[in-house]
Amino acid sequence: MSSRYYDVVVLGMRVGALASAALLARRDFRVLVLGHGASPATYRFDGLPLRRRSFTPLAAPTPAWRRVVAELAQSQAFKRRLRPLDPMFQVLEPGRRLELPPDPTLFAHELERELRDARGAIDELYLRLSRLNAQIDEVLERDAVWPPGNFWERRETARLRDALPMGGEAHLRRDEPALTVDADYRAVFELPAIFASHARLDPVSESSQLPLARLHGAWTRGVSELPGDEDELTAFLVERIRAHGGDVRSNEWCEAIQHKRGRVAGVVIEGDSEVTGCSFVIGDRPVMRLLDVVRDLEDAHIEEVALPPTAGRRFTVSIVVRQALVPDALARHAFLRPSGPSGVDVHLQRASFSHGAGGADPALAAIGAELWVAEAIVPEALAPPAGSVGREMHARELVLATLRQHFPYLDRHTLVVDSPNDGAPLVDRRHGDTVLVGRAATRAGGGHLEAEASDPIYDGVAEGYASLSLEPIRTPIERLLQVSPTVLPALGQEGELLAAWGAARIVTRSDRQKERMRREMWSKIEI
Repeated sequence: MSSRYYDVVVLGMRVGALASAALLARRDFRVLVLGHGASPATYRFDGLPLRRRSFTPLAAPTPAWRRVVAELAQSQAFKRRLRPLDPMFQVLEPGRRLELPPDPTLFAHELERELRDARGAIDELYLRLSRLNAQIDEVLERDAVWPPGNFWERRETARLRDALPMGGEAHLRRDEPALTVDADYRAVFELPAIFASHARLDPVSESSQLPLARLHGAWTRGVSELPGDEDELTAFLVERIRAHGGDVRSNEWCEAIQHKRGRVAGVVIEGDSEVTGCSFVIGDRPVMRLLDVVRDLEDAHIEEVALPPTAGRRFTVSIVVRQALVPDALARHAFLRPSGPSGVDVHLQRASFSHGAGGADPALAAIGAELWVAEAIVPEALAPPAGSVGREMHARELVLATLRQHFPYLDRHTLVVDSPNDGAPLVDRRHGDTVLVGRAATRAGGGHLEAEASDPIYDGVAEGYASLSLEPIRTPIERLLQVSPTVLPALGQEGELLAAWGAARIVTRSDRQKERMRREMWSKIEI
């Protein structure tokens, strides 16, 4: 028998994994978090920060996140970290620039300037979105497991599913009409939602109407930023896990998950000869990737599991640009449409940092520059496989082509360009000439030598539970749970948090004493 034991071992550092770990540590479970190969969002080259992905805390105002921070007694502390964005975002199309400020009066002036003829239809759209999202809030603030697993969960969650507008029974009866969006406003409505989702959203499909309404609503109900973006959210959750007695080892890897007659029994941490015992394992990867780590899987007599189908991958390019290039009116988040086939739709984020004055990184401020994080969704064929090393930069050039169309002087003011997703050399122009730098130069700052896998965009969600899910929280191995984006990919970050809450609920209900303790705890925490 192992001399080391945890109630729950969590694998991964995504928001869903860390949220479930923080909740369970708060509920007095012994929790161990292993990074399991997760890389932080920021890495560095010669002291300059670069990013693996863009980030927006879109889930901050949702019922799922409010429940998490309320139970952690951190609602006000987290709210103080947020900085409201004004404008919330911009959409740049050939010949048109439209921004969405949080002030309704200013938004009305913006519509008068750019889309006067469509203003009435747009006003009606937002009135309906407001009503829909209020109804969705009422459903998702209830304590339930999405998607349900056992009989009682199915009975409980089915009632909530049928109360969803544009979902459940309402979707089957088609008594909720589809969203009507003016053609001139379609890019403004669709692009933010498409980039916020982990699933492929088809704007003309009935099954995509709810996630489109939900995710566009997340962008327009008052968007905020964290000074350190994703790194700050990770640090916040890690701090809460440790504050409640949890153990976080972000650089350690789970070599194997052990089971006994198809039930989790422990994990083997890389480099350890001894098994670390546990009752539950929660991972932030799809079911098949978790089963790849299970030792003696054939003894569990489970059916073969496949990876969910994908429709593409996110592709990220980090660009260090001189501040002389940056227009004063450029928002923190902008969505760029290309003027022809030479580019792709791009989500452009001006990165923020928590350790510098005014959100600026000291290394960037010293050279009068800032970091742009440009993200595109590209077909699988354009995203080189993880671990590849090469000079193929086609996806990178498509992203840069779109940026050049909107910022003609981009190349003149670019200092560094890199993508972690193509395995190609970093481009250094700080000293005038263009120098291709091998990826080994980023290793000291947390970079990798090979192409890194980016988040996939999943397909087939329309056939899932309430047209929102792909995989269940429970896996074929008893007490092996997963909170990856495949659980509720259509809802993006909110889906990961709903999965985290569901996993924490399953674990808590397995221990009646802890369940009673949690119910008593409600009188002592924020409501």
